[in-house]
Amino acid sequence: MIQTVRPLGPTQNLEGSILIPASKSHTIRALLIAALADGQSTIINPLESKDARSCIEAVKLFGAQIEEISGEPWGAARAITVQGIGGTDAAGKKRGILAKAAENVVDTGNSGTTLYLAASLAALSPEWTIFTGDHQIRNRPIGKLLTALRDLGAQAISAKGNECAPVMIRGPIKGGSTTIECPTSQYLSSLLIALPLADVEQCEINVTLLHEQPYAEMTLRWLDEQNISYQNVDAAWKKFIIPGRQSYSSFSKVVPGDFSSATFFACAAAICASKLTLLGLDMSDSQGDKQVLQILKEMGCLVSYDAKDSSQGITVIGPGHAENPKKELLGGSFDLNDIPDALPALSVTAAYASQAVVLGNVPQARLKETDRIAVMCQELKKMGVLIEEMPDGLKIKPSSKLIRGTTVDGHDDHRVVMSLALAALRASAPNRISSAESASVTFPDFFEILARLGAQTEEGHSS
Repeated sequence: MIQTVRPLGPTQNLEGSILIPASKSHTIRALLIAALADGQSTIINPLESKDARSCIEAVKLFGAQIEEISGEPWGAARAITVQGIGGTDAAGKKRGILAKAAENVVDTGNSGTTLYLAASLAALSPEWTIFTGDHQIRNRPIGKLLTALRDLGAQAISAKGNECAPVMIRGPIKGGSTTIECPTSQYLSSLLIALPLADVEQCEINVTLLHEQPYAEMTLRWLDEQNISYQNVDAAWKKFIIPGRQSYSSFSKVVPGDFSSATFFACAAAICASKLTLLGLDMSDSQGDKQVLQILKEMGCLVSYDAKDSSQGITVIGPGHAENPKKELLGGSFDLNDIPDALPALSVTAAYASQAVVLGNVPQARLKETDRIAVMCQELKKMGVLIEEMPDGLKIKPSSKLIRGTTVDGHDDHRVVMSLALAALRASAPNRISSAESASVTFPDFFEILARLGAQTEEGHSS
């Protein structure tokens, strides 16, 4: 699908409030833990998107029973109940994923989070589980996690020998220790979620590299809420000791809004001299991408919210708006190691800054749905942006010319597609964005909301 996004008029800006969709990271953790629990859990306000759907289908294959309670997408009335597969049967035998594999091949679609987090769960079963996904998933590395599972006694094989899906995994985990590099925190989160259920005395994880630490913190918060015992030795994120033979309990939890999705509208306010209010976000949550708000403040935006209840709204006012004394976006050097998903939107924001911007220390952005460093450099160059690719990020210089709209490639990457939509809002002409349907991976209503706020968008199809 081609999506055309037209520039705003010279005196036009965006205005209004946006209910941010639920967190993908929390929704998938909630589904997996609920599936492993003993009893029925209720997940309130889950994300409704393709990635969440992939996880729902995966836990069904592992034997969990799902009921979806209808309601407006992302509204308070919408919920999912999950009958978990934990506990024991009438004969006292352990049920579910600890006793069997998935009923069929687990197709994780475009969801790397589902693939990585579910992979270690499969190592709890003495039978083979096969995971695959779409063309992007089949090119995303998983070898370091497979090696860790083998260290702990499981069998874990990349079917094509390229350290990518399809992969075949079989337990049981036998305990012991592993040493792992985590260029994505999802490797560590996968082990942290699965190992407490292993039928062993304990397992030890030694971490030599950890990117995206806030998302590992999110996983530990889930374990804390479940009263799972573990040791983050010296609180240094270098060594974890996890006793086995623990269990998950059923729960009821509201999923908070997604700061990764909120990033796009926060950046839209920055680019368009606009005032936008983001609803449903919790500043006390461990999501890393809330750091984007601080970066935008340093670039000249005003950011305000009630510190006691940020869910009532976080307002972002870009430079050039009547309520913001600053007239231009400023530059700076920013470390994105904790927030790689913000790279595409921030690179577009930087393109409209009056000073140079460096987005660095984020090599793992090359390991997402696309190589987002290379892709954003390529597409923004088409628009005339002065941008330079670094091994671990991007350098963007201010342009003396108006950035031009053109035909750009979304590369089947939801965050690239949405970022290129933002790039059009202050360009000289429209952007025609290919593979725009990819936005539905995490934000199905993105273009509809953008239009409601005042942007002109038009859906079409390639010839």
